[in-house]
Amino acid sequence: MRVLLFTGKGGVGKTTTAAATAALAASQGRKTLVVSADAAHSLADALGVDAGGQPQECSAGLFVQQIDAGTRKSPAWAEVRGYLNELLEVSGIDPVIADELTSLPGADELLALVELQEQADSGRWDLVVVDCAPTAETLRLLALPAVVEGLVARAFPSERFASRALRPLLGQAVGLPLPQAGVLDAVAQLRLQLQAIQRVLTAPSTSVRLVLAPEQVCVAEARRTYTALSLYGYRVDAVIANKVFPASDDPWIRRWAASQQEQMDRVHESFAPLPVFVSEFAEQEPVGEPDLRSLAGRLYGERDAFHLDGAPEPMKLRGKGDGYELEVALPLASGKDVTLDRRSDDLVLQTGGHRRVITLPSALSRCDVVGARFRDDSLTVTFEPDPKQWPKRDFSPDPDATGAGHD
Repeated sequence: MRVLLFTGKGGVGKTTTAAATAALAASQGRKTLVVSADAAHSLADALGVDAGGQPQECSAGLFVQQIDAGTRKSPAWAEVRGYLNELLEVSGIDPVIADELTSLPGADELLALVELQEQADSGRWDLVVVDCAPTAETLRLLALPAVVEGLVARAFPSERFASRALRPLLGQAVGLPLPQAGVLDAVAQLRLQLQAIQRVLTAPSTSVRLVLAPEQVCVAEARRTYTALSLYGYRVDAVIANKVFPASDDPWIRRWAASQQEQMDRVHESFAPLPVFVSEFAEQEPVGEPDLRSLAGRLYGERDAFHLDGAPEPMKLRGKGDGYELEVALPLASGKDVTLDRRSDDLVLQTGGHRRVITLPSALSRCDVVGARFRDDSLTVTFEPDPKQWPKRDFSPDPDATGAGHD
């Protein structure tokens, strides 16, 4: 099962491209769901059908869904939020203000990702195509599961409340109510759900496609998005250039075409070795499944649109001598803009205004960072065992170890 996410600057044609890719897949016999995760839904308009909050079949093998996050509820988050409200009220905070303070920013968007995860794991589909929001919103959306999972893990570390027998005594000691069994169960459920979302989004079978117009501002934003997606651990497998002027004798179009060619040269140079697919301006707007299938056929040509090679691995961990090397792909980043910090069991990476906190696995958490280098669009961090925590004679590198990440 494949998941393809399409994003790009507003107005570059990402919705049309996502719908066209889904229509092509269905015509080839793949049972396909195309989902809109953009609050400003236009997916149904592109397909020329009606769509709602549940998958609806619009033709043989093609289903469409426009996620309405506001209609979904999370019992687990409601339980946790109720406990946080109680803490604030005991501390003297007005209940109305407490309710505002515990409103999780991005909660509706997070519930949209829950819907996506459930559809991806349902076993119903060969392919799930996601029409994402414009790039800035998409980056915030894709960072949310790891951010919230990290916050929950820190707010409710399981070892802190391990003994239910001691909980009343601890509550008296600190003067605040400690979470009851239902809250702790809800925390565990919420963390599992967030981890399931991360698993789907970062799986090798999931990839992002960047849609752009060959214009200076669009290309610059796509370059930054590519770096940020890689930092967060997402694979990008293709770039799609829309709204390209065809050859013409008209002087006005020729000037635009020359300007676009300069940007296309930059696109090929910037994103190599990723494939770059080009869609020219059509005589009319492609609306409806037949037009969309035709568009996708011209766009992808003879290439297998659903199994493209070349997406770099976002993060690799390998043994080196007595230690480890952790390599994080940061394509198109500048080494001078990359910062690295070690905070207890976390490794904090930042570049271009985007920040990721990588929670280190047990092996690496007992190691010291002894070096870092930025080369060939990737940051490599070197770890060596800390003799105080892990005597060298007992250290056995495991290159298959992995770490969970959050922001």
